[in-house]
Amino acid sequence: MPELPEVETTVRGIEPLVVNQTISNIIINNDKCRVVPGKELLAQVNTTIKNAFRRAKYVCLDNGYGYIVIHLGMSGNLKVVDQSLPLLKHDHVQIQFSNGKELRYNDHRRFGGVTFIAYQDFGEHKLFAHNGPDALSDDFNGEYLASFIKKRPNRPIKLLLMDNSIVVGVGNIYANESLFECKINPCTFTGDLKQEQAFILVDSIKNILKRSIAAGGTTLKDFEQPDGKPGYFAQSLQCYGKEGEYDQEYDDYFIRIELGGRSSYVLPKRQPLIGKAVEKYSELIEEAKNKTDK
Repeated sequence: MPELPEVETTVRGIEPLVVNQTISNIIINNDKCRVVPGKELLAQVNTTIKNAFRRAKYVCLDNGYGYIVIHLGMSGNLKVVDQSLPLLKHDHVQIQFSNGKELRYNDHRRFGGVTFIAYQDFGEHKLFAHNGPDALSDDFNGEYLASFIKKRPNRPIKLLLMDNSIVVGVGNIYANESLFECKINPCTFTGDLKQEQAFILVDSIKNILKRSIAAGGTTLKDFEQPDGKPGYFAQSLQCYGKEGEYDQEYDDYFIRIELGGRSSYVLPKRQPLIGKAVEKYSELIEEAKNKTDK
C-alpha cells in the first residue's frame, strides 16, 4: 500500500499541474471502487483547484467549496496527462481541466477511490474523524507518544505505531524501519519502554519519513510517481524485506515474523526481546530463526 511518503510525493508531483486549473468535466468510468465517487463529485465542474495537500494518506484538492479527496488504496496512482491520451484499462476517474490536461486516477485493485467532501463535513467525515495526529505534525511528539505508552502498556509497540487513532502515517514499512533504527524489537510491550525511548522513536519516525519523501517514495511494484518513474527509497531500507540476509556487524540474520497480521523484520541481536515480550514471543522468534537457518 502506498504509505505517507508516496502520497506526499504524489501531492508534490501533481500540485504545480492542477493548482489554478479550472475543472471543465469529470468522467467516472468505474464507480465500483472502495471510495465511491458520487453526484457531489460530478457537481464540482466549473470550480478551480486552489490548493493541493495531503491529509493522512489522502490526496486533497481544495476547490473553494470543499475537497476532492483521493485515496490511492493498495495500487492506485495519479497522473496529469493530455486529454487526447488513450485511456488505460483501469483509469476509473478523469478530472478534466480547461487547459486540455486531465488528472487520471488509475487503480487496478479498486481499493481506493475519489470523492468530494464539503468544508463543513470534512473534520467529521468517516475517513478522518477518528484519526490521530499526522506523523509529521508537531502534535505527534515525544510527550504525546509517551502518554500512550503509559495508557496502553500491554500492546506491542509496533501495533501501537500502526494504530491510526493514535498516529496517522506510520505504515508497516516505516514502523519496521524506525524500530530497527532505534534497536527496539517490534514485539516489545509499550509498558517496558522508557520515556526517553518514546522521544527517540518519534524523532526516528519523522526523520525516516522525511528522508523517504526527499528520495521520492518507496518503490512498490505497482506504484508510480506522477512522472511515471518509480521511487528510490527502497534502495535505502535498513530491514524491511531482508528476511534471511546476513548482517556482518551483529553476526546475525534478519528474520520475519507475523505481528498483528503484518510482516515484521527483525535482526534479533540488534533488537532483543525484553520484559513481558520474552515470555510471549520467544517461541515466535525462535521459529523464525529456525526457518531462516534452513
